[in-house]
Amino acid sequence: MAMVATRAGVSGQTVSRVVNGSPRVDPATRARVEGAMAELGYRPHRAARALRTGRSQTIGLVVTTLATVGNSRMLQATAEAAAERGYALTLVTAADGVAEAFERLVEQEVDGAIVLNEASALVSGARPPAGLRLVVVDAPTDAGFSSVHSDHRGGAAEATARLLALGHDTVHHLAGPAESFAAAERERGWRETLVAAGIRAPAVVRGDWSSDSGFAAGAGLAAASAVFCANDQMALGLLRAFSESGRRVPEDVGVIGFDDVPDAANYRPPLTTVRQDFEALAHRAVEVLVAEIEGSSRSARSSVIPTSLVERASAAAG
Repeated sequence: MAMVATRAGVSGQTVSRVVNGSPRVDPATRARVEGAMAELGYRPHRAARALRTGRSQTIGLVVTTLATVGNSRMLQATAEAAAERGYALTLVTAADGVAEAFERLVEQEVDGAIVLNEASALVSGARPPAGLRLVVVDAPTDAGFSSVHSDHRGGAAEATARLLALGHDTVHHLAGPAESFAAAERERGWRETLVAAGIRAPAVVRGDWSSDSGFAAGAGLAAASAVFCANDQMALGLLRAFSESGRRVPEDVGVIGFDDVPDAANYRPPLTTVRQDFEALAHRAVEVLVAEIEGSSRSARSSVIPTSLVERASAAAG
């Protein structure tokens, strides 16, 4: 660090601030220090820094599965957001329960953890170990810990309202798992929109987020003229089911999904869907967690990330 300071023409304290990501460094000075670090091949010593700061600069990420597109995209976005703030990411699965996942993270001495989507349903039954800072993606705003989630309810309401505006008498719903917070909020937005329009909500058909469950749901939705699907993967399976039964989309039945996965525009037909901003979700979750780790926030906070409807060809006038 002394060599870097000499090369950059600054004090050792300034180099330390740059290394530790302090905002109290002039941008031009920061650039000069980083240039000197690159020229000299300097790399911060993580173990030494952990001893000095009492932090490992590592964030844990708890998931139940990476089979869903949403979880996979959140993993990538969270890793990138953590790296931007100087934190490494360690992944643990909750296959044996969230409590055990938390214990593994404590053993690895992480500074805090982010719990993704479906694992959030398990948090209420497993109290986090004392001192483990926690942010949960997809949890109620009054859950007692910091949480971040998309506007599932508002996105579902927008999708349902769009299908009604296209002239459909009602909208059926292919829902996600009953224990999922996101699925419950999307079902709530769908149901409230129908009730507000004076329409009795049809019986829900439930899947498990997979395209296979969407395909299996086709039989229960054979008479529907419009379907709002709780995610794009189930919508993909439903499109196949309709195609194999001779029902045309959107001529015979309109379909809207949720997520806007990268392949949604390449479905046949291209899928109208509600877009989640996974990058914004991940960045906000990391931002809130790092604030708690570094002491700039002590109270639980909740954030809601807006969604938007992306119109393509799978929904048309009824």
